Amino acid sequence: MFRLYSLFALVDLALLVIALIDCLSAEEYAIRALPRGLWVFIILLFSPIGAIAWFVAGRPARPVQLSNGTVWRPGSGFPEHDRPAARRAPLAPDDDPEFLRGLATSRKEDENIMKSWEADLRRREEELRRREKNLDSETD
Repeated sequence: MFRLYSLFALVDLALLVIALIDCLSAEEYAIRALPRGLWVFIILLFSPIGAIAWFVAGRPARPVQLSNGTVWRPGSGFPEHDRPAARRAPLAPDDDPEFLRGLATSRKEDENIMKSWEADLRRREEELRRREKNLDSETD
């Protein structure tokens, strides 16, 4: 019985040391769920459950081999120039340079259309005034 308890204590100590080393050597940004200090506290206080929880929920996720042969590391995201086109999020209209250029050209087109409408309206008003003058002069 003593041998069994000593074996469990040895396994617990090994798990504790491995989890602490892994936790302390992981990059801060890659640690999941909780900050590093809290993970160290959980590993030390709740042994062996804390160490098991670290390996299940806190340890950084492994890199994934994508179908196109590249390696993607969870949490690293994609730089904008490396982002696959199919998964690229659409830009907001005020962040999209093409949209803003299109606004500038459409604004000029709109101004030209408005000027032509105003000119047409002035021409029609002048025609109506001439007709009214002609009608007034004929009735007198």
